Amino acid sequence: MKLELRGITKRFGSLVANDHISLTVEPGEIHCLLGENGAGKSTLMNVLYGLYRADEGEILLDDAVQHFEGPGDAMAAGIGMVHQHFMLIPVFTVAENVMLGHEETGFAGQLDLPAARAKVREISDRFGFHVDPDALVEDLPVGVQQRVEIIKALSRDARVLVFDEPTAVLTPQETDELMGIMRQLKESGASIVFITHKLREVREVADRITVIRLGKVVGEAEPTASNAELASLMVGRAVELTVQKDPPDLGDEALVVKDLTVSDPSGLVIVDDVSFHVCAGEILAVAGVQGNGQTELAEAILGLQDHVTGSIMLDGKELVDASVRDTLDAGIGFVPEDRKVDGLVGEFTIAENLMLDRSFGEPFVKAGTLQLKFRDDFAQEKLEEFDVRAPGIQTPVGRLSGGNQQKVVVARELSRDLRLFVAAQPTRGVDVGSIEFIHKRIVETRDAGVPVVLVSTELDEIEALADRVLVMYRGKVVGIVPADTPRDVLGLMMAGERPEGAAA
Repeated sequence: MKLELRGITKRFGSLVANDHISLTVEPGEIHCLLGENGAGKSTLMNVLYGLYRADEGEILLDDAVQHFEGPGDAMAAGIGMVHQHFMLIPVFTVAENVMLGHEETGFAGQLDLPAARAKVREISDRFGFHVDPDALVEDLPVGVQQRVEIIKALSRDARVLVFDEPTAVLTPQETDELMGIMRQLKESGASIVFITHKLREVREVADRITVIRLGKVVGEAEPTASNAELASLMVGRAVELTVQKDPPDLGDEALVVKDLTVSDPSGLVIVDDVSFHVCAGEILAVAGVQGNGQTELAEAILGLQDHVTGSIMLDGKELVDASVRDTLDAGIGFVPEDRKVDGLVGEFTIAENLMLDRSFGEPFVKAGTLQLKFRDDFAQEKLEEFDVRAPGIQTPVGRLSGGNQQKVVVARELSRDLRLFVAAQPTRGVDVGSIEFIHKRIVETRDAGVPVVLVSTELDEIEALADRVLVMYRGKVVGIVPADTPRDVLGLMMAGERPEGAAA
């Protein structure tokens, strides 16, 4: 089925999320929609899927104009979407999830589960998915759950498939498997829209590439285009994609974590008996698929977790049971993985956000009085040093782009006298140009002799920055390996397999 978008425009108040976007996807084609987070890709696909109604423009399928009142209309027309965050009910079986919303009934109005099971088996066999229709979704690996999403779409005769950032929660091996599935779907005649910001994946699987920046189509490219060319289109300027760093100049063991266990309020163990150390002047990257305990590990180091046992020693000082104030005063800088929830106060100005964790004393406060001139001079200096693009220091931080918001967080945390820097997903939702800048600052911090704990789900980022890599799976340390460990080995470790020679 041929898909054509003509002049799609979508506004949210004064914000133009999509500005007269046009593109065509031919049958049997993988068309990649490439752009940074916030570029308008997902908004465009939500218009296509009937979740939003366009203010201007048309959607055509096989040259016929479509009018979708909701996702049901889009699905009936042959459009399926595989969302970044799976739309599955964990306690239902695969067959129950596949039939949900499209229930078929048999005798006396009973649900026809045998028909749903047969449909799952037929599609699974056709594409080699190896999915058990009676398996509970919550018991399936993430990669298999994604196949269930694909089966859902295909069971409704989808001939246009939209994959929205589909590799965000996959290991490298699962990503490779997904690319193979997309090629199979293409060969079956499906039209595929692949939304991503990852250059490696684009060049591997796309037939054509459309680049969106700030809600507009800024160019088209062939898969043969270099990463530098694609990044330049995404950002609007030349970008240095390679992180320049020398071998680490290691000092003493600065952070020593022993037998660390973190539980949730119900007693479920999330971080399970984890031990490691980080030397001064070293970047230890914590890798793993999202949800395997990395977030809780970083928060435990900061004193943000309540149910913690074991030991966290920084420069010989025990931090377990210390307050967050004490950990900050011990010299820990922290970039949280969700800047909007944990890193910034959107209604506060840039100047106010830059002093958030130092508002208790000098030099920002003297004798109980806020030193406005010092605060504003400091903020102006950091605005320039960290290249924060904003009208001025009195701009509410919530009005900044994601990349500039992240620069404010990084500027605040790196402007203190640090003994340890913990960065959790430091470039999530950040444009390529800001990634380049943030990576340089992390390396500079390490080169200044500060130990760095980097938590990231992006293997490209880990390969670029890490001196050693600690891999977590289901709360445990699978192994600690050198930074030059091959991607396929790291991928196996992220799935729980420990290679020979990996420190536990």
